[in-house]
Formats: sequence, C-alpha cells, structure tokens
Amino acid sequence: MTALEIATAVRSGKRSARSVVDEYLGAIAEGDDDIHAFNMVTAAEARTRADEIDGAVAAGQDPGPLAGVPVALKDNLCTRGVATTCSSRILEGWEPPYDAHVVEQLHNAGAVVVGKTNMDEFAMGSSTENSAFGPTRNPCDLSRVPGGSSGGSAAAVAAGFAPVALGSDTGGSIRQPAALCGVVGVKPTYGRVSRYGLVAFASSLDQIGPIATTVADAATVLDVIGFTDPRDQTNRLPDPKQVSDTLSDGVNGLRVGVLTELSGNGIAPDVAARLQVAVGALESAGADVAKVSVPSAIYGLSAYYVIAPAEASSNLARFDGVRYGLRVDGSSTSDMNTATRSVGFGDEVKRRIMIGTYALSAGYYDAYYGKAQKVRTLIINDFNRVWYGDKFDLLLSPTSPTTAFSLGARTADPMSMYMSDVCTVPVNLTGQAAMSVPYGVGDDGLPVGVQVMAPVQGEPVMFRAAKVLEDSL
Repeated sequence: MTALEIATAVRSGKRSARSVVDEYLGAIAEGDDDIHAFNMVTAAEARTRADEIDGAVAAGQDPGPLAGVPVALKDNLCTRGVATTCSSRILEGWEPPYDAHVVEQLHNAGAVVVGKTNMDEFAMGSSTENSAFGPTRNPCDLSRVPGGSSGGSAAAVAAGFAPVALGSDTGGSIRQPAALCGVVGVKPTYGRVSRYGLVAFASSLDQIGPIATTVADAATVLDVIGFTDPRDQTNRLPDPKQVSDTLSDGVNGLRVGVLTELSGNGIAPDVAARLQVAVGALESAGADVAKVSVPSAIYGLSAYYVIAPAEASSNLARFDGVRYGLRVDGSSTSDMNTATRSVGFGDEVKRRIMIGTYALSAGYYDAYYGKAQKVRTLIINDFNRVWYGDKFDLLLSPTSPTTAFSLGARTADPMSMYMSDVCTVPVNLTGQAAMSVPYGVGDDGLPVGVQVMAPVQGEPVMFRAAKVLEDSL
C-alpha cells in the first residue's frame, strides 16, 4: 500500500494503525539483516504511537493526513530521547533532548516513526559505505551500493520497510540514492523546510526532504513538513502552496530544457537513453522540450568540494569530547579533543575537515573559499538566465551518471566517488528545487532516475512533471 492508501484506511477505520505498524516492523525484522537500512528500530515506541492513533480514530478524531503511516528517519534528524548518531562513533548513544521540526510535523500529521536509518557519517559520502556501523546494501542488488548519504532511507523505502522516509540533501544525498534504489527523492527549495534539529553538515547547502515510492506520497510528506519555523533563520519563505493540490495538472504548454552540461559527457549510454525516453513522454503530454545550456554548471562539483568541506570544518568543531557523545581522556583539554576526534571521526570526515580548514586558513581563503563562492554566484546567475530570461519552467538531466556501482568499487578513489554527485550538486549551490523520479532500468537491470529541476519555490510545477513521468511508465 502507498502512504496515502494507508492513511485513508486508518482514518476510515478500515485498518488499524497497530496492524500497519506490526506489518512493517515484521518486514524489517525479516529483511534488514541483509540490507542494514536501519541503525535503530524503535519498535516499542512505534507500537505505542500506533495505539494512540487508533484511540484517536475510535474517539472520532482525525489523526492527520499521514495517520498510521510508518516513516523512517535519517539518523541525523534529532529525535527526543532516541539515539541520533549521524552514523559516527563520536555521537554513538547521544540522545537529543528535543525533536527536529520535521519530526514534530510528522507527529502532528499522524505518522509513526519506525526507526533511524544508516547514512554516510555526518552525511559525507555517496554510497553509505562511510558509516561507522557498516555499509547499507541496495535492495535491488545486494552486491551494489544504495547511494548516499541518505542510502539507509532510500533502501528502507525500496525494500518495503517503510512507505516513506526522510533524508537530507547537501549535494544530492536524497536524489542520488533515490535514483540508485528506484524510488522518488525530493530536494526542496533551500529554506522551504526548516533545518531545526538537523545535525549540520554544510549549513548553506543542507535541506531536508522526502523519499517515497510514489510522487503523490512524496508530495503529501513535503506538504506536511514544509511550513515556516521561526527557529530556523533561513526558513523565512512564506508558507508555500501545497504541491498536492496541483499534482494532476499536467505539463501541457510548459517549457522544459534538457541541460546539456549534465546530460552529455560522462553519462552512461543506458542512463542517457532513459533520459531521452522521459523527454518523449513529456513531449507527448504537451510540453515544449528543447536543449539548454548552463555553462558554469560544469564547475559545480569543484566549487561544492571547497564550500561544503569549509562549512563542515566549522560545524563539526562542536564535537570536541566535552558536550556530546564520545570522550577519550587525555593529559590536557587539547589532548582530549585530539584523541576524541581521532577515534570518533572516520577517514572521510577527517579528509573533509582538513580540506575545509585549509580552504579557510589565512593566506588561502581568497584563493579557494572566496573563489568558490564567486563560482557559486556565477552558477546562480546562469540558472537565473535560463529561468527568468529564457523562460524555461523546468530542466531535466540524469540524477546519477550511472546505475548503482558495486560495494567497494570507489572507496579507494575519492575523486571517482565524488563524480557520483556531478548532476546533483549544482542545485544545492543555487538553492533551487529538484527531485529524482525513477524511470526504468539500465542495461544491468538496475534503476535509473531522471532529475527534474525547478526554480526557487517551483515545487508545484516540478511535481506536475514528475507525475506525468511516473504515469508514463
């Protein structure tokens, strides 16, 4: 059942929330040993919450649009009294004293949290192999990665462990695993969803969004979590139009551009072929599709891998062995800080902290971080020309250059791993909206995702195109 079908059945009394939750907890117990989508399954809490929802229904109350729907949370979203580790030893066992904004919103909508999902440590990775608690496997092929860093959330949905999940997207960390696992993944406009309670990686890039089996389910979850929250100073957009209201309006008359810089060299032929089929589907539905160029998009990856590590080096300075999680004793405070971080952080996190600290250091700031921010502005201006000058409504590209690669295939070569994000990082730099829609399979039988991009606050139109693509299959 989809999330919407579950909620309808629970709200009407045709199914109990408890029976739904028991069904999904059973699926997790049966299958997650092979996949490792979850760091923690909150079975007791989920059953208690389900009983509360059933009690509300019995009393004639409406629990909300996600009544009884099991939801998996990426393990960097704070949940009060439940361990939130970011898949890092340095936070192992830490229990936040508060809920993230999105967790509050899900609770108010009647959803049931069933667990915290595995991820690349502190969201730094593209394969969910950097977790301190072991890798997650792709449910479509257990020898392949699920993508990252929200690989646990994508795998949980793809495996049928939860109909929807939440992830975070800093450089493609929702969309890329969604593509590799064959599910829907959404990166909303920066500032549309409050980041309060999200453990920060790169604060000017991070955004929380849904992963789901259907476009309609993803739209409903986005409608639930996407409201203004005064606790996040970047969440100052007006409460947006609900995307579910216009989901079936189609694409007739829309101008859609195929982004040449993200759909040519470096894209596997079978992935490029699926993109062309998607183009044909939109044209058949009445869209005007043409090739379009955003020249500076080719510099997105280079700019991202200066800006994101720089922000990470600042954000992760708070993990010092004093306030949170792990502490390794030393002869002085400085020695304790060093020992704690040496043991608590994994190799990829250390690599990015060092890169970021170097880029921000005296004598190198202008050459690296300052220049990367100028490139970011150039990319924003180039996209704005396409949106507001050339009047394109949407842009298309592959989500990932390839289908899911084998576990261990890229761990020894960070640059090849970083190239997994080449199609997704430009949107994080610009702050605009994007989502991955599953669109068939490649030559190896593994899922391919098509990326639909929209301007700031363009989610309603973006979801219309996604629904057309979904229906065309």
